[in-house]
Amino acid sequence: MRPSLAFALIVPFVLLAPIDEAAAQNFPWCAQYSIRGGARNCGFVSWEQCMATIRGIGGFCERNYMFRPGDVRPARRKVRRRY
Repeated sequence: MRPSLAFALIVPFVLLAPIDEAAAQNFPWCAQYSIRGGARNCGFVSWEQCMATIRGIGGFCERNYMFRPGDVRPARRKVRRRY
């Protein structure tokens, strides 16, 4: 009985804990695939990266006109420590 009561008291507080808000990715290049349904992926930093992705699949790359340059943050690099 006691573990169930503790669980019931702790869960609401965990669910109400502050969480970072989700941010949509915003990159300058989009791949428009030529497969059925025409999927679109706007997750490319450069035109070369986009072209490397669609090469062999089919499709084309185009600028993302919804891109806002201030939203892109450089990826964080993990520091490897050598002992």
